[in-house]
Amino acid sequence: MIVKHLKDILGTKAHAAGEGWESRRILLAADGLGYSLHDTLVSEGAALELEYKNHVETNYCIAGEGEVEEVSTGRVWPLAAGSVYVLNAHERHILRALKGDLRLVCVFTPALTGEEVHDESGSYAAEG
Repeated sequence: MIVKHLKDILGTKAHAAGEGWESRRILLAADGLGYSLHDTLVSEGAALELEYKNHVETNYCIAGEGEVEEVSTGRVWPLAAGSVYVLNAHERHILRALKGDLRLVCVFTPALTGEEVHDESGSYAAEG
């Protein structure tokens, strides 16, 4: 059994942050589950353009209001508590926090190690 607490992640190397976002990486590849679990905050007013070429990401919104735009089509979906979106085809997208900070529970497959940084395309590198 694995039991972790968010308060124990904060301020560690598993607590990553950048301009307009922070990711509290609760479960990582080292936990051996095949996926990673993150508690992510996107600051109100932030717009993040991302494309996970090597990972599938599922996002469940638990707070705030925003939208996700699929870059290739321009289609936009509203997000609020109770919304889920999945980047199952590695879609390039823009995530916007419009009203309050967006808080997302995110699952990445394959699991992130916790050492990743976004490259120029907004992706994380493929596994080793």
